[in-house]
Amino acid sequence: MDLKMKDLRTLVTGASRGLGYAIALGLAREGCRVAINSRDPVNLDKAAQGIASQTGAQMVALPGDVAQPDIPSRLVNQTVEKLGGLDLLLTNSGGPPAGKFEGFDDDAWQKAYELSLMCHVRLIRAALSHLKQSPVASVLTLTSYSVKQPISNLVLSSSIRAATVGLTKALALELGGEGIRFNSILPAWIETERVQELMENRAKTNSTTAEEEIARQAKESPFGRMGRPEEIANAAVFLLSPAASYITGVMLTVDGGMYKGLI
Repeated sequence: MDLKMKDLRTLVTGASRGLGYAIALGLAREGCRVAINSRDPVNLDKAAQGIASQTGAQMVALPGDVAQPDIPSRLVNQTVEKLGGLDLLLTNSGGPPAGKFEGFDDDAWQKAYELSLMCHVRLIRAALSHLKQSPVASVLTLTSYSVKQPISNLVLSSSIRAATVGLTKALALELGGEGIRFNSILPAWIETERVQELMENRAKTNSTTAEEEIARQAKESPFGRMGRPEEIANAAVFLLSPAASYITGVMLTVDGGMYKGLI
């Protein structure tokens, strides 16, 4: 299938590693011109160079912490300056720390709010005027299946990411008339550095090993394994593409069957 993505101008945040990197790579393989962002300029440059060498795509590295209020608008402006406009936006950030409710004070909740909700709000707000000029505008928020099935010891993520899903659905309804599509990917447990860190945290709590915790979690899927980053990327690239032109307001759980609900 031709996804009709050649030369589409794209911004992907949180993309020096993990799911953001995999999605940026997938977009570049489809011929997009891609600006990527993360907090670590060294790893970000390596990621941009690696994707460019594999795909030949135009890559732009834009360092910055999307949890800081002034950074999202700067990233969007730099993307538009470097690429000449903006067609596609993937909003993604690192997750808040693991822990139980009683272990978090107001400051921890505020930081999680900035990281897991407001970065999406600010990126989308800054991008809207440019997306309205694109005939194929599409926004994808990267959240978690925890918005449907809360995850033990991840109370910050399970609570605040739900607001991002609400935002995504609301904007699909509000801005569909402007020709902009809004969808969200809800990954479950995927083989990334973030999940490795969470499994190590869980192992400390349970006096086990990270390998044991990974094996235990993998059994929750009928496939008996965690997902691979490229499996999230394949779904994300399709939802962002013009091939998905009649899909909006969708919260797509990509979880290998780990989510047990009907809806």
